[in-house]
Amino acid sequence: MIRLPNFPLPEPTQSRLVGYQHEIDSLPDYATRVERAKARFSSLNKKGDPTFDSVKATLSSMCAGVQRCAYCEDSLADEVEHIRPKSLYPDLVFVWMNYLYACGPCNGPKSNRFAVFAQDTGVFTDVERRRGAPVLPPVAGQPVLLDPRVDDPTAFMSLDLQDTFWFIPSAKLGTVEKRRATYTIDLLGLNRREALPRERRAAYRDYRAHLVQYIHERQQGQPPDHLSRLEQGIRTRQHPTVWREMKRQHQLIPDLKRLFEAAPEALGW
Repeated sequence: MIRLPNFPLPEPTQSRLVGYQHEIDSLPDYATRVERAKARFSSLNKKGDPTFDSVKATLSSMCAGVQRCAYCEDSLADEVEHIRPKSLYPDLVFVWMNYLYACGPCNGPKSNRFAVFAQDTGVFTDVERRRGAPVLPPVAGQPVLLDPRVDDPTAFMSLDLQDTFWFIPSAKLGTVEKRRATYTIDLLGLNRREALPRERRAAYRDYRAHLVQYIHERQQGQPPDHLSRLEQGIRTRQHPTVWREMKRQHQLIPDLKRLFEAAPEALGW
């Protein structure tokens, strides 16, 4: 996970979202707002709806690689994900900053699971609404889940590039930062799903091969426009966290240290 670029919506789309949200906010009680928010979102979030076609196009442009999930960076992103679940936060169901593009394997298990650090106490509080529970507003507080639209996940965790290719919380035990990283990794199954560490390892080899190719072709005197295309190929691949970690950890891994010494400009990509 890395922080996403925040692109603005086209003005007509943003205005329509504001109007839809006003419809929900004007309803008389929380339970009614929850029910209406879910129904209204489902009725609009369909191919051919001009508002959500525009939302999806903008979210796609914010994705890494070819429309990759903002959470796992591996699978195709094809679902508009509410970072704060719409069944808990109907006041955010049509808020642009509460959207990102995710894949089913990330979005499905996350569902309406959510936790906050309670406003008055700072205590970790699971606010997921269980089946059959009263429809009441969740405890107020700061989200535990890392939000790639606001947070830089790489400030909270690093990637083990030398062995497991797992995400590892970087803060000390007992800190808010550690709890947020651990919760995010566990909730989204970023280490638990066996395919993800395997694909990160493959991405590492792929990035390395492309960097080797760039260095070789630059040494062969290839023209700048050709080298620029190679650079762009690295910048736009899936699993961008792998590339970011390769740059961050290059002094610790002899092979990477050698490559980045040969192409120091790549540290800026």
